[in-house]
Amino acid sequence: MNRCSAADGQSVTPHIATSATGTNARRLAAALTCGSMLAGVPFAAFAQDEAQPEATTTQPAPAPAPAPAPAPVDNTIRTISVAGAERLEPTTILSYIRLRVGQEYTSVAADQALKDLGATELFSNFSIRNDAGNVVITVTENPVINRIVLEGNKRLDNEKIVPEIKLAPRQIFTRSKVRADVARIIELYKRQGRFAASVEPKMVQLPQNRVDVVFEISEGPKSKVRQINIIGNEKFSDGELRGEMVTKQARFTRFFSSNTSYDPDRLAFDQQKLRQFYLTEGYADFRVVSAVAELTPDQKDFIITYVVEEGERYKFGDVEVDSQLRDFDSDSLGANLPMGTGDWYDAKSVEDTVEQLSELAGRFGYAFADVQPRFSRNKDDLTMDITFILRQAPRVYVERVDVNGNTLTQDKVIRREFRLSEGDAFNSLGVQRTTARINSLGYFQENFEVNQVEGSAPDRIVLEANVEEQPTGELQFSAGFSSIEQFILAGSIRQRNFRGRGQTIGLSLNYSQFSRQAQISFTEPYVFDRNISAGIDIYRRDFNSFNFTNNDRNTTFEQATTGFGIRVGVPLTEFMSLVGSYTLNYDDVSLDENLFFSDLNGDGITECDPLLAGRFLCDSLGERLSSIVGLSLNYNSLNSRLRPTRGRTVSLSTEFAGLGGDVRYLRFRGRAQQFWNVANSGFIFSLLAEGGTILPLQDRGGPDVEDILLTDRFFLGEPQFRGFDIRGVGPRILTQPYVPDENGVPVPITDRQSVRDDALGGRNYYLARAEIEIPLGTGARELGLRPSIWVDVGALWGIDQPILQDNPTGIQQTDGNGNPIFIEIVDNGDGTTSQIATINPIAADGVTANVPNIRANSAIREVFLGNSPSPRVTAGIGVNWNSPFGPFRIDFAQTIRKVAGDDDKRFTFNVGTQF
Repeated sequence: MNRCSAADGQSVTPHIATSATGTNARRLAAALTCGSMLAGVPFAAFAQDEAQPEATTTQPAPAPAPAPAPAPVDNTIRTISVAGAERLEPTTILSYIRLRVGQEYTSVAADQALKDLGATELFSNFSIRNDAGNVVITVTENPVINRIVLEGNKRLDNEKIVPEIKLAPRQIFTRSKVRADVARIIELYKRQGRFAASVEPKMVQLPQNRVDVVFEISEGPKSKVRQINIIGNEKFSDGELRGEMVTKQARFTRFFSSNTSYDPDRLAFDQQKLRQFYLTEGYADFRVVSAVAELTPDQKDFIITYVVEEGERYKFGDVEVDSQLRDFDSDSLGANLPMGTGDWYDAKSVEDTVEQLSELAGRFGYAFADVQPRFSRNKDDLTMDITFILRQAPRVYVERVDVNGNTLTQDKVIRREFRLSEGDAFNSLGVQRTTARINSLGYFQENFEVNQVEGSAPDRIVLEANVEEQPTGELQFSAGFSSIEQFILAGSIRQRNFRGRGQTIGLSLNYSQFSRQAQISFTEPYVFDRNISAGIDIYRRDFNSFNFTNNDRNTTFEQATTGFGIRVGVPLTEFMSLVGSYTLNYDDVSLDENLFFSDLNGDGITECDPLLAGRFLCDSLGERLSSIVGLSLNYNSLNSRLRPTRGRTVSLSTEFAGLGGDVRYLRFRGRAQQFWNVANSGFIFSLLAEGGTILPLQDRGGPDVEDILLTDRFFLGEPQFRGFDIRGVGPRILTQPYVPDENGVPVPITDRQSVRDDALGGRNYYLARAEIEIPLGTGARELGLRPSIWVDVGALWGIDQPILQDNPTGIQQTDGNGNPIFIEIVDNGDGTTSQIATINPIAADGVTANVPNIRANSAIREVFLGNSPSPRVTAGIGVNWNSPFGPFRIDFAQTIRKVAGDDDKRFTFNVGTQF
């Protein structure tokens, strides 16, 4: 008997008429395959043979002879062959079925073989034919997928849809997989609130039995939540309850919000949010009776209706602790519980208490301590009695530490971050700290956690670090624009996990109009596998300083620094470390002689002209060697080094310059910063305070010579102090030229934008900041947007009062003895100034011999401003954006308080540089 299969894999059995003769029946059976007749043999031919009557005569028929016994039919399978295979080997196809040579061929065995072939989903058509024991399996293979194409998707990128598609190039095409992928794509759109989305799969035939699978997507409009109705609420208004939900009603003010779209999962989550809210307010019997989402008549939006039952409000009754652990006293624990009898019942407080008690038990080594609250509801007086039961548990010890998944990073790099070792008593704080330290490495997946697994005995625990390594090499090229540096080009290459040893090696190059820098650095966090860090930096920095005249930025001096720094760090505690450093710098401060040098003495020798460059700058010119020894005490408990949300960092440092070299000073700095996640709401509040002072250890001589060089002083302004221009805070000299008025009387130009502004820096500074980062919706977070509101307070001061020139005529003024008179303008600190006459001797060549070296024939006035510790205050809003072009920071600032001479600035931004 022949067996065959239709395209859908269902088996077909040809039926042969019982009236046919044996010969014709066999011919018909051999002819039929899958319900069709043998080519070239019409079905009528068999019918005619069967319809011919037997020959008859008038003679009586002789008595029929006895029919011979039918010969036994041999259904033994002699051979099995495969026809139609292209990519698959015949032996592979035969391995999918159970038919074997020598077995008896039956309809049951053939049916099972067809089912086995269909289960492989490798064939679009297949059949089985038995020709006198020669079984032939004919197959048509499913095509191979050449590529997957998405068309019509605009709201969802390919990167979001492709991971959900299980079909892939070079896989075998199957209709079941296509249907499953269509369902997954539609589900993605439903999560986006697009319930009208449809997907039509199409197959494009290619040569060599290949196909392109095309998903034509019709996204449809986004279904919004038009209205949220709440029925049954009496204690709280609809607005209060809607405020607790994640889903929001679609309004114009929520244009950028993603929570206004309908999402069934979000609907279920909102029911939990309502229950949590009521339980927090003491309504222990609250329940959501029903939650129904209905499409509006126009089929565009949804209306959600909640039916709630509030119940009565409860208070805490008797609150106790029943400790079965020997190390904990029940009465002592009960006395420190956050809730008390008579307080309104709060389920959140109960959950927090359970977590705190579990953590407390973990600190004492009870890794699997079971803390269960037992509730007793008193409906008569509406009180809730609670007993926190700490069940008996053995003290647990660490059996072993397993590290899995690291292919590049060496085991020791991960193990040395563990705060617990084999054999140690378990401590939950140690596990938390281990998790934080491994996350801070930045080598592995985000939100890594140390897993706790039961060991070989009840008092044993296994700590598992299942890591997924991330790329740690960084090759970066960027270009940007900064309001400080103008155009910026930067390139760097860094490997934060060099050779899997946790070492950091890097090379960076930066170029802008006013600065150039090249640096090579290397850091070893564990020298000789000991908890000692060491590093070295070798660098060359070329910096062009500047001032402003008529809003134009003018290069003043060039400072080229070549040097190196060595640092060694030793941990003192888990969070505190001591870092020592040594820095050797060779500085060369120079000016353009064509612009800033003049023949002051008339002897043909050019010198730095104070009228062109400023006498304070002239004083800083030259070459010098700085040998600096530093010591820093650091405390760091931040939960993340990259983007902290809680914790504290404190740094106290001192630097001594004078271990050889040409400069002598002692510098002190301090910095502290604290982060809080406000009520776990996503609002990150931070406070920062820093300050510094520098003390001279040498007397450079002269009544008007500052002992701290200009290049060694502190400067304050953008970007540290937002709301002020670069070096916009602190002591400065405004050089105001005299011009004749309409009467020919010389008057100084007082317009700030038309005079030369030289920032002098200071010996002392402080800076404080309060900032709160505002969380945004999912869409904004995915874009990397982080807005914030901030307030900055700071000041810079502390240099000696310089001797100033005020000469309106440009003619040398002398006293009765012929000595030139200079007028010192003193800032009284209240907006007024005083003039003090200063007499300076004249050298033989007619030039003033005092250190300021100011020519008496200059028609200028120098005004000294800003040397005050009075606080400057600014406030504003800012946005951080991790843009495709690099980090972007923009700030809008309002100056609340400043001192005369400060240079404020409303708007600042930086692109392509770190901030």
